[in-house]
Amino acid sequence: MTKRKPPAPTLTPWQQYLLAGLKALAAQQPADLRVRGSAEITAGGLAGVRISLRTAGIPHTEGGLILGEHEEFLLVLPPNERLPPQVLTPHSRFAGTPHVLEGYRLCIYLDAAREWDPHAGMAAVLNRLWQWLADAAANQFDAAAALYHAVGGVLHRTPDTPTIVAREPEAHRTAHTGWLTSRSAHRLDLTGRPLGEHSLRLPILPLSHSLPLGAGRTLADLADRIDTPPSSSTTVRQRGLDLSAVLTALAHSARRNPEGTCQYFILAVPHPTLPTSPRFLLAGRLPAPASDTLRRTPCTAQNLSRLPADVGESAIEWCYLSDERAAVTTRRDAQRPVTAFHNTHVHLWGCGGIGSWAAELITRAGAARITLSDPATPITGGLLVRQNYTEADIGSAKATALAQRLRSLRDDLIVDHCPPPPAPELIEAARQADVIIDATVSVTTGRFLDLVARHPDRRAVLAQMATDTTTASHGILTVSAPDTAQGPLAIDRATGQHVLAAPGLEPYHPLWTEPQPGDEITPTRGCSVPTFHGSAADLAGVTASLVTLLGTQLRQPVSGTHLCAQPHTGTQPAYHFVPYTPHPDDPPAPALVPAPGHDPLPQLTSSVGT
Repeated sequence: MTKRKPPAPTLTPWQQYLLAGLKALAAQQPADLRVRGSAEITAGGLAGVRISLRTAGIPHTEGGLILGEHEEFLLVLPPNERLPPQVLTPHSRFAGTPHVLEGYRLCIYLDAAREWDPHAGMAAVLNRLWQWLADAAANQFDAAAALYHAVGGVLHRTPDTPTIVAREPEAHRTAHTGWLTSRSAHRLDLTGRPLGEHSLRLPILPLSHSLPLGAGRTLADLADRIDTPPSSSTTVRQRGLDLSAVLTALAHSARRNPEGTCQYFILAVPHPTLPTSPRFLLAGRLPAPASDTLRRTPCTAQNLSRLPADVGESAIEWCYLSDERAAVTTRRDAQRPVTAFHNTHVHLWGCGGIGSWAAELITRAGAARITLSDPATPITGGLLVRQNYTEADIGSAKATALAQRLRSLRDDLIVDHCPPPPAPELIEAARQADVIIDATVSVTTGRFLDLVARHPDRRAVLAQMATDTTTASHGILTVSAPDTAQGPLAIDRATGQHVLAAPGLEPYHPLWTEPQPGDEITPTRGCSVPTFHGSAADLAGVTASLVTLLGTQLRQPVSGTHLCAQPHTGTQPAYHFVPYTPHPDDPPAPALVPAPGHDPLPQLTSSVGT
């Protein structure tokens, strides 16, 4: 019995639709677009069709891509509409041009998820191709912004390899040894010195030129591309290692690592047209068997012919390198108000419903140091409904658990603790911190902040955050600037008189009135004091608004009170600022040293933060 041949692959309905659209366009514009031959289908289900475009009319600018009178392309049609067709060239003449991938693939869709509309069909693809050619010829592409431009425009990443994190401000312009330390099964940190006994040595190898065709798949591919400089006249050749030095450094490093480990390496690849810009870092590794063979090779690996064949033909496993060096990284929040917290020292008093969320937001905003204060009340399961804690934190003190979480968010963050107010040593926080945030809604803390406000050398902005009792969806932020002798409590009292007298601010009146029956909830009968109604969504949302508003105040603080409401409340105005103006009738600011006695404390905002 003879084996039956598998049926020949056929075009999918989507490919038929695209091909029909392409032929229709060619029929409409025969002088500009020609379809050459029939579609060829690969075993993977892709369909390729060759086309020719008349490009003689595209204007050229000095430095731009030089086009012929006609240019030929291969359109690769996917089997379904999830991804757009790809555009390939039958040559590598465009290699080195921004948005040309590995020398032959044109990146006409930078972000296909947002830019590709299947409904537009083949006409949209050809329009984007034409626009790409026009921009390239006019030298409109920004080489500095082109993705992975130094290494062929593509992401080098092999599945199931770890991510390598690079943060140290090293230029990597000369060859040197680096170290990889495992942080988890999927993360390695690149440093200039070993961080533990299990750190692995790797060579950091600066190349003399870019890799417009990419770095290849095997060590032999990589060697060939290192040994073959780009032919483009715009490429600036720089100082770097030749192939012999690269292979020698790789072999020497392998011999110093334990048997059975993969040998990692970093290529520091120069930008083809920007010689002074930071080098692109490309991370790869040889599998353990090839690495062990390399370790046992007695000779210096000056060229591939002196290496065992299984090493040269070994597939390189490319690792994603998260380049977080300041020289190449722009923070995603760089233009947002919270960037004012970057590199600041923040005192945060109160680690409950508002404080726990504020601490995380400020940590992510880049604060250098956060000092936490909270009574040693243990975390209970009911608090997980709305506070920023986990099951593993139950039984821990809030400040302790929150500090652990913050440290897990940022390696470089300093987190420490201070006693709760009114500890006398906290007076010095006025001089040492950039901002002090009171999220306790404690009258005692409010009175203490009024004392802190009088510190003669105060540089800290003082702030109180709170929310309403019935919904936790209205927020209040009271700010005392360093040039204001009154603290947030005194400002809050003055603001309350203004707000309660303003009918247009009636939705915010409950922030200054006592809770009515039913406004509060008792979470555990017989074990809990009444508290406010609110969810994690409510508190995270209102706290985010308050932290953002405080960010707008840190660089040029203005004393006063910010009122805000979440969109779902329907409150108008959704935001209102009441500036603080000292008034002769204001109560005098307290002395720096608290007076003895039991004078009645002034009423504070009737919101809670737990």
